[in-house]
Formats: sequence, C-alpha cells, structure tokens
Amino acid sequence: MKHAEIESFRKSFLVFFLSLAILSGFLAYFEYLKEKQSLEITLFNQMKLCSFDLKCSEFEFEFVPLQSSKLYTLTSEPKGLYALFTIPKNDTYALKLRFTQKHYTQRLHQIQITVIKYYLGAIVAIGILSFLFSFYALYPLRKALKLTEEFSRDILHDLNTPLSSLRLNVSRLKVPQSETKKVERIEYSIQAITSLSNNLRSYLDGHELQQENIELSSLLQDRLSIVERLYPDITFHLEKSSLVVHANRDALIRIFDNLLSNAAKYNNPQGSVWIDISSTIIVIRDNGKGIKNTAKIFDRFYKEHERGLGIGLHIVKKLCDTMHISIYVKSTLGSGSLFALNFQALTQR
Repeated sequence: MKHAEIESFRKSFLVFFLSLAILSGFLAYFEYLKEKQSLEITLFNQMKLCSFDLKCSEFEFEFVPLQSSKLYTLTSEPKGLYALFTIPKNDTYALKLRFTQKHYTQRLHQIQITVIKYYLGAIVAIGILSFLFSFYALYPLRKALKLTEEFSRDILHDLNTPLSSLRLNVSRLKVPQSETKKVERIEYSIQAITSLSNNLRSYLDGHELQQENIELSSLLQDRLSIVERLYPDITFHLEKSSLVVHANRDALIRIFDNLLSNAAKYNNPQGSVWIDISSTIIVIRDNGKGIKNTAKIFDRFYKEHERGLGIGLHIVKKLCDTMHISIYVKSTLGSGSLFALNFQALTQR
C-alpha cells in the first residue's frame, strides 16, 4: 500500500478500535460493579439463612450489643463484611455474622479475573473487526488513487511525444543571431515542462531500487549547468567538496532540481544562490524573497506565490524521508532561505 493508504488505514483502525475498546472498558467496569453487587446480595442472603442455625463455616459469628439501625443491613468494616440479626427473646444482644476481608478480596479477585478475560476476548474481536472495517473503508480510497494514478500516467505518456517533437524541431531550427534568445526561451519552457513531468513521475514512482554510489559535487555541477540556462540572471556559487553517497540517482536529481530551481525562481533580479558541501551536509542558500511559513512548505499543494503547483517541495520531503535524508529549513522574509540536507545515513551504507 502507498503512504496515503497506510495512513488512512492506520487512522481508521485506531479510531474504530480505540472507540470500541474504550466503550468495552466502560461496559467491563459496569459489569464488575454489577457482579460485586450480586456477590454482596448473595452473601447477605447466605448470612440470613445462617442466622437461623449457625451451620455455616464460611462466616464468623459473635454476639454484640443490639444496634437497631444496623439490623439486617450488610455493612463494611476493615475486617470484612458483616450483618446484624436479632436473637429470639433477647432485646439486648444481636447476632453478628462476618465474611472476612481476606475471603471477600479473593471472591472479588475471581470476579476481576473473569471480567478481564471477557474484556481481553472482546479486545481481540474488536481488533479483528477494526481491521476488517478499516480495510473495507479503504477500498474506495484505493480505487480512487488507482484511477488518479492511471490517469496521471496516461498524461505523462501522452506528454512524451509532443515534448520529444518540440525538442527535435527546436534543435533543427535555423534562426538568425537576433532571434537566438527567442529559441532559448522556447528551450527553457520545454525544460520547465519536462521538470514538471519528472516531478509528477517522481510523485507516482518509488526510488528505493537501482541504488549506486554517487559523487554529489559532480551531480550538482551537472544540474547547475541546466538551471543556469533557465535562470541566466541568477549567479550560482558551488563550493566543491567530495561527498559520495549510496542512493538512487533519479531521486537525488529530483531533490536538487526542485531546490535549485526554487532558489532561482523566487530570488530577486540579479540574485545569488550558494551551494556548500561540507562533511555529510549540503546547504543550498539564496538571498531571495524568503518563506513566510516554513512549517507548511512541505505540505502538498501549499504555495505562497502564484507561480508553481505546490508539489515540488512536497516531493522533496517525500524523497528525503524515503531515503532517510534529514532536511532542515530556515528562512527570513526579504532576506532569503536556507535548505540543509544531511546525507549521513546514505554515507554509512
């Protein structure tokens, strides 16, 4: 199952399971109180029968001064439960029958064990029902996601043909020197569409397979050569340092392309972007517009500007989580943003 399906299944299961488990807990508690009350009624009835002939070994008995207010009433004391009964032709003393605290506690313990056994059985049944219910409730979501993915893949497939045709025709165009910039703008637009297509493909596909050793400074240099053509007014500074990781190349390309293009896209005219590689950390920093709400930038479809679709940084976070890359963001409005990627987990494999 995909991440969204797992999250939906987990939340549905927890809500259904916890709701029924808590309700069952209350019912089990009330059942315990009911059984406790039933035990006390049974004990009192046995005491009443015992008061006629005293042929009952489970009760202790003694004669105490008569207390009219406590006659024929089951009362609790530290030594246990007792009841007072009248003695025929005696108005001074009463018969006191006691069920000791030790035996009373044992009987309560037996009731508790029985109730807990039934409760645990109910929990198992609730767990099974919760699993089946959550799986059943997940079916419409899985169906909708499958249809969405199939539709998206069809769009990606259909995009390849016109994009390939555009690249081929643009490369064969023979234009005068004065029209070169117009052709470059067309190439930049094709590259932007290709980048969006790759982002969508990355969103749909996983990148856990086909891992290899990758030298990140070389990879960054290759990606910068493309981004620099798309944003010729932005100055890029790359501080090279050797850093080799074991990861999926396509996933890293998607991460760097999104971060570098965002650093340029939301920069100021004639702005700058700095890429520093040190130890296991890569820092991409710019002096652009900055980010208002850094807590939401990785949310799907969240964006603070009209440009973009709001999925680029969501894809970055998704890929980073998949490959165990820690990502840190710091930004100040009007001063720029900083993204730090920690590749320590990938260097230790």
